Amino acid sequence: MVDQSAVGRSFTPVTAHVEPGRLRYFLNTLGERNPVYRDEAAAHAAGYSAIPVPPTYLFCLELMDNERPFEFLTDLNIDLARVLHGEQRFIYHAPVVVGDTLTFKSRVTDVADKKGGAMTMVVVETEVTNQHGVRVADTARTIVVRNQGAS
Repeated sequence: MVDQSAVGRSFTPVTAHVEPGRLRYFLNTLGERNPVYRDEAAAHAAGYSAIPVPPTYLFCLELMDNERPFEFLTDLNIDLARVLHGEQRFIYHAPVVVGDTLTFKSRVTDVADKKGGAMTMVVVETEVTNQHGVRVADTARTIVVRNQGAS
């Protein structure tokens, strides 16, 4: 079971390149048709230097380019079969656009037992910077771990 000793633990940074083909695939999968995310002229008209990414793309990009996408689960001895997705949050400080190279630095910021220990909520926050060292976003994900043997 994950406990308070996990708070503060950090994980291997992930570097990812925002590539247009994978972004298009993501947009097609979602059915996203906004021209700002697909057309350079529309992106420029909206004030972007290049085609921007939609808000949730950072979460996917971090997982796709991570050699160990579930490192935090392994390091915290969490069985993937006992994990539920709880929540995601994104705070953007600057646009992320096609051509950017991003670095994701993640750490555990909270662990809390709920329902009398039947589940544990684990919050992993990630700082995202671009190739210029600019902090472009902060993300957070909460996972719910169903604990064995809890009533």
